Amino acid sequence: MVRDGIYYALGFLVAGVLVSALLSPLAAVPFVILAAFCGWFFRDPERLLPAGPFALSPADGRVVAVVPENGRTRISIFLNIFNVHVNRAPISGIITNIEYKKGEFLVASRPEATERNEQNVFTIRANDGTTVVFSQITGLIARRIVCYKKTGDFVQAGDRVGLIKFGSRVDVYLGPEWHIQVKPGMKVSGGSSVLAQRAGEVVLTELVSSLPLKEAAWQTS
Repeated sequence: MVRDGIYYALGFLVAGVLVSALLSPLAAVPFVILAAFCGWFFRDPERLLPAGPFALSPADGRVVAVVPENGRTRISIFLNIFNVHVNRAPISGIITNIEYKKGEFLVASRPEATERNEQNVFTIRANDGTTVVFSQITGLIARRIVCYKKTGDFVQAGDRVGLIKFGSRVDVYLGPEWHIQVKPGMKVSGGSSVLAQRAGEVVLTELVSSLPLKEAAWQTS
């Protein structure tokens, strides 16, 4: 579980204890249920990370769009409230830019959410100069983006880079050097599903331990 989930769960449990003391144990049941939900929602499972010339999915969810856009291919992934909401780096490289953009809170599955919703945009440059851009996008329910990283940090593909709370969307922009492997409607898992592949030898999948990163470089609300 990520640290945010611990805070939420403890808050609801404390509220439940107080309500139980002041009213009755039965009245505290909703708070206990909410605490359990927070523990489940903020889960952070380890993932089997494919090693090779791949762009990995930065989030769990369903692919809602694969479209050409300004010389790149945009892959949009919608996260519902039941998905893991920890976000991961799609490729290894240096984070050359992180740009926070204020915006609206439209339903994240709508096409216009790409341009109009509040979001946090990462640019990662690989050693060979290839860049991949991806955005953490808020939704109707998701109103808080958490970023664990800062410009200049090095990340490995599959490393945890942030979190979007309570339903959201992630857009990934890949250049023409990438061969897209997903289609709309497909379900993907953050860090373990391959979105695209570059030319080169495919390396057999191996289990890589993606250790939790120190959180809270900054947060936006």
